[in-house]
Formats: sequence, C-alpha cells, structure tokens
Amino acid sequence: MEDKMSTTMQKEMWIMGRSRLTNQLGNIEEADLLKQVRPESNTAGWLLRHIAEVELLFAKNVFEKALNIKAQTIGSMARDRGQFTDLQQLLDIIQRAEDELGAAISAVDDWSEKVTTAEFGTITKAEALGRIMTHTAYHAGQLALVIKYGEVNKSRDT
Repeated sequence: MEDKMSTTMQKEMWIMGRSRLTNQLGNIEEADLLKQVRPESNTAGWLLRHIAEVELLFAKNVFEKALNIKAQTIGSMARDRGQFTDLQQLLDIIQRAEDELGAAISAVDDWSEKVTTAEFGTITKAEALGRIMTHTAYHAGQLALVIKYGEVNKSRDT
C-alpha cells in the first residue's frame, strides 16, 4: 500500500516552507520597500506583492478557490516601477494569501488528483504544492538579500 501524506502534514510542510518569508516580515520597514540590489532588479515591495499574487493565483487556479485577483506583478506587461511602497497594504495581501492558500490546502482530500494550468501543464496537487512552496522560498531569499544589501535607486523611472 502506498504511504500517502495527510492534508495536515502537507499543510505543516507548507507553513514551515513559508516561514522563510514570514520570519522576515516583522523586520521590514517601509524604507526597505524601494531597495534593490541592482538598478534593473526587483524592489523589496515588488517581491512581496509578487509572492502574494502567485500564492493567491495558486489558491484560485490549482486549489479551485473562488477568488478575485488583479495581478500586477505577473505577465508580459508586469514591470517593477517602484509602485509598491505601502508596507501595511503589502502585509495585508501577504496575510490574505496565507489565509486563502492555507484554507485551500486544508480542503484538499486527494493529493494525487491532477490539475492542469497554462503555466505548468498537468501535475498532481502534491506537486503543485511543492511548486508554490519553492516559489515562495525562492523569492523570500531574494527579499532577504534585497533588504540586507539593497539600496534605493534614486534615478528610478517610476
């Protein structure tokens, strides 16, 4: 018999993986949001918004949660112009993403069920969870570097 992980265990892994992001949130200041490590790289504010938007889109498109999302950091027209400068708004959308994706994960009965999206084809819900966990952790690492080593680009074309 195949050993299947419970939804509780899947959610615990997601929470631990997401801690790479959540452990940073209390140390971010509004002045950090326009920092970037290079003039052409993403700002801390943009990274926070992007993480939240992708998590919300996963809740909607992969885990079938009925959500209305206006993504501003995804797609060919998405460009970081230093527009995400309100720390409380960013913390609110990060919290919304946690709540919505967490609820969607909690509702999964069959982790072997396949889902199909335009972005990554057909995969199981367990594989999709791995994908969103690594996406968040990847950008959380970038965020940590931006906060630690980044500077505000005074010549930015906002």
